[in-house]
Amino acid sequence: MFDSLEYFEKILFLSLGQCPEIKQVKLIAAGNINQGIYLETSLGLFFLKSNFQLNSEIFEKEADGLQMLRSYCPLQIPKVFQVGKMEDRNFLLMEWISADRINPVYWQELGVGLAQLHMATQESFGYEKDNFIGSIVQTNSPTSSWHDFFFENRLEPLAGKAYYEGLISLDFFKKIQKTYPLLKNIFPKEKPALLHGDLWSGNIMCGKNGSPSLIDPAVYYGHREMDLAFSRLFGGFETGFYQSYETVFPLEPGFEERIPVYNLYPLLVHLLLFGKSYLSGIERTVDRLI
Repeated sequence: MFDSLEYFEKILFLSLGQCPEIKQVKLIAAGNINQGIYLETSLGLFFLKSNFQLNSEIFEKEADGLQMLRSYCPLQIPKVFQVGKMEDRNFLLMEWISADRINPVYWQELGVGLAQLHMATQESFGYEKDNFIGSIVQTNSPTSSWHDFFFENRLEPLAGKAYYEGLISLDFFKKIQKTYPLLKNIFPKEKPALLHGDLWSGNIMCGKNGSPSLIDPAVYYGHREMDLAFSRLFGGFETGFYQSYETVFPLEPGFEERIPVYNLYPLLVHLLLFGKSYLSGIERTVDRLI
């Protein structure tokens, strides 16, 4: 771990306008790209993400996404203090979410909070800027219809990248393209909803008072069923979450049948990030569609 106290002090001074005493430093996460560092200081607890990538946009877009969630979602969202570059390292300094024991209504709170987030809307699907899901560029060109947006900004760009990288064949890429006209009759018509965009159990934390907190968003305005379908892909969400969501913002009939179609997108993301073990799920859904 890069452990220069001087480096951390510079970031804290830039972010806070003063340099607190650093009492403890812990490496929380060390992935292929980012480091996550816990900083205990005389001014509070902070979480610092840093990397050596030439492109600093990932942290900038993450900070923007967190600010959007804080604006529209009643759940706990970590406050962003500063995002930038110090020396040759990109960094994002944010509030530390102190883990607590899950309270008895944790999943109900999460369901209600997500439903309230999804009530934020705008005229078009998309977002004012492109951003990232993981390290994959997420295209957010504004589009008036969901099925057009889903294919043109979600399926086709990632399928094309997968073909270019040798992860799928040309024949299968053409199969995916054949799904385009079929999508129009699959999705219920709804207003664009502000989405978390990367809603799996690893991006939900138990924070203050045992209540849920959302982290690592990939925000855009999309069909709200995208978030709910993604939450079902890898599991980890209890029944109370879905029940409380539907109490506030009921889904149209047939959601269960639409889940595999929505999850073509996160499966393509995982195919690009982690390899062909995710291809079979994509193939099954595409074959069913056509």
